[in-house]
Amino acid sequence: MSGKLYIVPTPIGNLEDITLRALRVLKEVDLILAEDTRTSGILLKHYDINKPLQSHHIHNEHIMTRGIIQRISNGLIAALISDAGTPSISDPGFLLVRACIEEGLEVECLPGPVSFIPALVVSGLPTERFHFEGFLPLKKGRKKRLEQLAALEYTLVFFESPHRIAKTLKELVNIFGSERKISISRELTKLYEETLRGEIGEIAEIVEQKKLKGEFVVVIEGVSKK
Repeated sequence: MSGKLYIVPTPIGNLEDITLRALRVLKEVDLILAEDTRTSGILLKHYDINKPLQSHHIHNEHIMTRGIIQRISNGLIAALISDAGTPSISDPGFLLVRACIEEGLEVECLPGPVSFIPALVVSGLPTERFHFEGFLPLKKGRKKRLEQLAALEYTLVFFESPHRIAKTLKELVNIFGSERKISISRELTKLYEETLRGEIGEIAEIVEQKKLKGEFVVVIEGVSKK
């Protein structure tokens, strides 16, 4: 009898944000596939979950997927978790989910934490339609992609690292203009959670003066309709 794959979201910072259902599933499965077993080990130890852990990350998922599929086909019940948030949202997971579906295996995704939704909601920008970009291209095609995104008429959301946020904001000033409204959130759900709102030029100057830590979610208003 075939097994099953659970996609289990985990907290993006505050350990209290995990759901009761997620805890139950993690305690019941045969195996937990983790992006980083050391990071996930902290969460699992906190909730006294003692299950076999196996690494499943961007560097080994192509190699590991076939073996995992075979084990699920033979009855294994597995849970996939990432370091934070919902797996496959800018994290490993897509390849394994697709492979399960192709093999006719059951996949269930639990609802739970994902960082860009809180950032979007607290931005004060329109939420009825938005475009989630994930991470921008690092080099090749970056400028062209930003120019395409600048033409969108609805809210734009993407991730950025603390090492690139200042440079990215300068690029946004040049391509989106300094007066477009923007909101940047960092350290979401953690002790030093912070959201800065204003015009792109204004926020670029603030970030240039500060050495801000943590991963960022950037939310930008769409271009005004003419």
